[in-house]
Amino acid sequence: MAVEIREVRTPRDLKEFVRFPYRLYRGNSYWVPPLIQGELSTLDRKKNPAFEYCDASFWLALKDGQVAGRIAGIVNRKFVDIWKTPTAGFGWFETVDDREVSGALLETAETWARQRGMTAVQGPMGLTNFDHQGLLIEGFDELPTIASAYNHPYYLSHLEDRGYEKVNDYLEFEVKPPKEIPEKAQRIADIAMKRKRIRLIKPRSKKELLPYAKDIFGIINRTYSHLFAYVPLSDRQIEYYTQKYFSFIQPEYVSLLADTEDRLVGFQITMPSLSRAMQKARGRLYPFGWFHLLKALKKPKTIDLYLVGILPEYQNQGLNAVFMVDLSRITIENRIETAETNSEQEDNKKVQDFWKYYESRQHKRKRIVKKTL
Repeated sequence: MAVEIREVRTPRDLKEFVRFPYRLYRGNSYWVPPLIQGELSTLDRKKNPAFEYCDASFWLALKDGQVAGRIAGIVNRKFVDIWKTPTAGFGWFETVDDREVSGALLETAETWARQRGMTAVQGPMGLTNFDHQGLLIEGFDELPTIASAYNHPYYLSHLEDRGYEKVNDYLEFEVKPPKEIPEKAQRIADIAMKRKRIRLIKPRSKKELLPYAKDIFGIINRTYSHLFAYVPLSDRQIEYYTQKYFSFIQPEYVSLLADTEDRLVGFQITMPSLSRAMQKARGRLYPFGWFHLLKALKKPKTIDLYLVGILPEYQNQGLNAVFMVDLSRITIENRIETAETNSEQEDNKKVQDFWKYYESRQHKRKRIVKKTL
C-alpha cells in the first residue's frame, strides 16, 4: 500500500505526532522518552516564542492505516539572515525501517522548503538550538542524557540514500571523576581567580539561582555565537526557557563566576542524571512521574554536564580550571561514579580540553546532514 502523507493540522494530529516515538521505541532500553506535555508545548505556536521567526509544518506518514513516521520542515528566518544561507531544516524525524516511508517524508519536507525559496535542507534540527538536534551515528548501546537525541541505527543510511551528506559532527564523552581534586587544576584556578579578581558563587536555593537566569542566557548568546548554526535567543525565549527548565536545576550542582562588580562572567550547569527516571515516567509527570524524578535527584551515581560558558574576554585565562575544581568537589562529595557530557562540536577543542584532567572516553557521535535542493 502506498504511503499517505498527512499534514498535522488538528490537536489530535499533533498528539499522534508527539506520541509516535513511544510506539517506535517500545522495548528499547536506550531511548529516553521526553515529557509528552513538554513536547506539545514546544510545538504549540501560541506558546513557543520561536514561532515568531520560524515557519514550520509537521507531517505524519501513514502506511496500512498506521502512523509509520513523522517529520517537521523548518525555515528559521533568523538563521537564514545570520548565516547568510537559504537553508531549511528538518527535525522531529522518526521512521520505521522502510525507505518508502522515510523517502516520502523527506521528499515532502524538501518540496516544502523549495517552495519557500530554500536551496538546501539540513538536519535533524529544532526550532532553536535548545531542541534536540543531530542524528546519532555512534553509541547506540549507550544511554543518552535527557538533552540528547536517540534514534535507530538505520536512519543514517536512509538519509544518505536520499543524497544527504555530513555537514557537522558532535561528540559526547563519558568522564570518570577523580578521587581527589587535581592539584594542577587547583593551582591554575587559584592563580586565575586572584589575577582576574573573580569569585565563585554557589547558589544555595533555586530562589538564589533564578536572578542569574537572564545573565546565564546572555553568556550563552555571546559565547555560542560562533558555533555551527547557532541563533541567539530573544528576551521572550529566555523567559520561556527559564520557566521551562530552571525548576529542574539543582543549585548545588551549579557554579557561577562573577567579577568585582557582581557581573556574571561564567557559569557551569550540571545535573543528576534523569535518564532512567524519565524512562520510568514514560513521558508523564503524573501520577508517578514526579516520584521517579525526585528519587533520581537524591543520590545520583551519574551526573550530566549540560552547559558551560565563559565570556569571550575571560576565556583562555585559566577560569575553566575553576569549573573543573568545583566539579571535582561536587563529584567527590556526592560520590558520583560517572559524568556524561552533552553534545560538543567535534572541532570545539576549548570544551574538550576540559576533560584532560580526567579519565574519559568518547562514546557517542551525532551528525547534521545536508542536501542541496
